[in-house]
Amino acid sequence: MDLQDQLKNLFPEHEPEKEQTPINKSNVWLQEDPIICKYEKRKGKPITILEGYNGSDDDFKLLAKEIKVKLSVGGSFKNGSIIIQGDYRDRIMEMLKDKGFNVKRVGG
Repeated sequence: MDLQDQLKNLFPEHEPEKEQTPINKSNVWLQEDPIICKYEKRKGKPITILEGYNGSDDDFKLLAKEIKVKLSVGGSFKNGSIIIQGDYRDRIMEMLKDKGFNVKRVGG
C-alpha cells in the first residue's frame, strides 16, 4: 500500500487537486511574425535577447521564466524583451521551435 492509498483510506471524501500544467503551445498565444533572437555584449558579458512577441506581457513573462528554469541561467523581462545571461541562442531557438514559434536569428 503506497502513500496515496493510505491517504484515500483516511480521507475518503477528499478529492486531490489537479496539478498545474507547465507552459505549452496550447495556452500561449502563437504569432505569425517570428520572434527575434539576437546576441549582444554588455559590459563585456554575453547576453541573448528575445524580442518581437505580439501577445500579452504575462505570457511572455511566463515564457521567460520557463526558459530561465530550463537553462538554469539568470535573466529578466524588460520593455517587452527577454534578456538571458549568456549566449544560448541555439538552445533557446530549439525550445521555441518545439513550442511552435517562428524564430529568426539576428547578429551572426
